[in-house]
Amino acid sequence: MLQAIQNYWDQRSNTYAQENLIELMSEKKQKYQAIFFKYIPFDFREMRVLDIGCGPGIFSILFAMLGAKVSALDYTPAMLDHAGKNALKYGVEIDFFEGNAQELFFEESSFDIVVSRNLTWNLPDPQKAYMEWYRVLKKGGRMLNFDANWYLQLYDEEQKKSYQEDREKVAKIGIYDHAKNPYAHKMETIAKSLPLSKIRRPQWDYEVLSSLGFEIIAYDKEFYQEIWDEKEKIMFHATPMFLLVAQK
Repeated sequence: MLQAIQNYWDQRSNTYAQENLIELMSEKKQKYQAIFFKYIPFDFREMRVLDIGCGPGIFSILFAMLGAKVSALDYTPAMLDHAGKNALKYGVEIDFFEGNAQELFFEESSFDIVVSRNLTWNLPDPQKAYMEWYRVLKKGGRMLNFDANWYLQLYDEEQKKSYQEDREKVAKIGIYDHAKNPYAHKMETIAKSLPLSKIRRPQWDYEVLSSLGFEIIAYDKEFYQEIWDEKEKIMFHATPMFLLVAQK
């Protein structure tokens, strides 16, 4: 399963990196950093941050720009290649690692912040990942997880209806539909085997995080309203992103 996921993201890496790099060149940069300031009550210049599933390194770069010491991990070599080039382009120092989000090799209590975006839904064993993230956090450290109910439409009829309505609206106004990318069928096949595709979140996350010892600090289900542009709000209306903030 992990090999299939890695192969998919290797193939998607070029277009995915291009799509996300725009965030560093738009007002999204400041808006995401404002969210970090809102939920992280620490001096960024003294923080050690671990960006798990860093992709092309967008969040890694945003934290590094704020003065944090950043380590970034991804399972896909091609993504790490893009991330390294992006860090060089923006003049920030980041330590990049190839690795599995479910089996971290970092020592216990190594980081003040663990951050992740659009990753947990894509993991074969997300509970194991959360256990590892808890382990590497320092006491009092915080986890910020940005995610959504991606591919819930494969199992939930109500979600399927909303998802199909999104596709119709996107086609009607004539914008590019990310859900129709050339690799969409491959990820749909993978998603059918992933545990979180069939679970409406974040209730599952609440229960698992609490059982591991995390204290839930915030559940922000509206932050995307400030981040996404109007096209994204139409395209992903059925799958709005949420943010979970939890403390060790």
